[in-house]
Parts: sequence; C-alpha cells; structure tokens
Amino acid sequence: MKVKTILVSQPEPKMENSPYSRLIDKEKVKVDFRPFIHVEGVNAKNVRQQKIDLHKYTAIILTSRNAVDHFFRIAEEMRFKVPDSMKYFCQSEAVAYYLQKYVVYRKRKIYVGKRNFDELVTLFKKYKDEKFLLPSSDVLKPIVPETLDNLGVQWTRGIFYKTVISDLSDLRNVYYDILVFFSPSGIESLLQNFPDFEQNDTRIAVFGNSTVTAANGAGLRIDIKAPTPDTPSMTMALQKYINDANKK
Repeated sequence: MKVKTILVSQPEPKMENSPYSRLIDKEKVKVDFRPFIHVEGVNAKNVRQQKIDLHKYTAIILTSRNAVDHFFRIAEEMRFKVPDSMKYFCQSEAVAYYLQKYVVYRKRKIYVGKRNFDELVTLFKKYKDEKFLLPSSDVLKPIVPETLDNLGVQWTRGIFYKTVISDLSDLRNVYYDILVFFSPSGIESLLQNFPDFEQNDTRIAVFGNSTVTAANGAGLRIDIKAPTPDTPSMTMALQKYINDANKK
C-alpha cells in the first residue's frame, strides 16, 4: 500500500525548514498536524491545596516549555515575585532558551542538561542542599521521581497543569495512510475519541518505548518504530518506510 497522507498527532512545527517540510518536498506526501492531547493549567487554589508555598523553594526543575509557562503563571496568580537568587535546572537547552521569555538569562543561575533527565544528576549532586520544586503535568515519566529519590535531594512535585484529551470528532470520517504517535496519551486519545477504531490498512508509527507499549496494549499493529539505530528520528523512520512502500 502506497503512502500519500500522514497525520501527526502533535502541533505543527513552527520552524520553517522542519524535517517534516523536507519529507513533504522529497516524498510528495500530504502531512497534517493535529494535537491529540492538549495542556490545561490548574489554578492557584489547586496548587495551594497541594500544600505548595513557593517561598520555600530555592531551585526549580524544568522539564519542558509547558513547565516554564505554568510555573510563572502560577507565580503571578499567587503574587509571588520570583527572587533573582532562584536557581533553574533545565532538562535541555531548548527549555533553558525558552526560559528567556520570563527572565534575563545572563543574570540568572541556570543549569542545563543535554537532553535526558538523568543527565542532570551531576548538577543535582553538586547542589544537593537546594530545596527543589518540580512543576509538572499530572502525567510524569517515572525516571524523574526515581532519579530525585535515589539522589536523596529535598524535592517536591507540584501539578501545575494537566494533560487533556482533545476532541477529534471532526476526524471521524477522515482517512490517513499513516497515524503518528509520540506518547501513550496520544494512543489513549485515539481510542477514547474512536472506541470503534479499526486499523485495517492504516499504518501506525510510534516514537519511544512507552508509546510502543501503549500501542501493543491497545491491540494496534505497529508498522513504524523510532528511534532505532538506523532511524533515530521519526521523520527518518517515515521516510525509510515511504521509500519502501511507494516503490512497490
């Protein structure tokens, strides 16, 4: 079965020359983007009910841009002036760069990992006496609490925003050759929106082990996986599959 249409269960990339743009140009396929999940912030009252007092913390752990946005939103709602002495531990350079939306970068104490959370361990050990706050979603990768608990640092998780399933009812009668998923929540959204979903000739592409597990658990046939040694990105995996499928 040749591939002509792809639906990616994420927002469209903002950068002009994204890997998806190159995929579209090279393979002459149609790629649509639609978030299967979205984020909604919880209010300050809810955060207070979690017994979180922002004055108690000397360092903030930021694992995503959503965490950045919602930490500063809650701080504003609570009328908490974030002190210049606050330390920020960012999981990646992208998160650290995004932090500039709220703070003057060169005047703040910002510590950056390379990409994965466990790459922050050395930094946490160096600053083990800080009191860390982790603003997070209601969905949190197990490696985060496991890593912090194993280090024995003082840390508190605050649920500042929630992952919510998007309404996809307008897609009920729309067919795509490939559906692309990046999280178990995306798989959950598909099944909640379309409980009678039958895969048939639709190809399923998944990124990451947890998404593979969710797809298998849902009884879906996985046709494309990433990352792999040969295809470390989803666009590379898609291109390889399309090359093979469209030659037949």
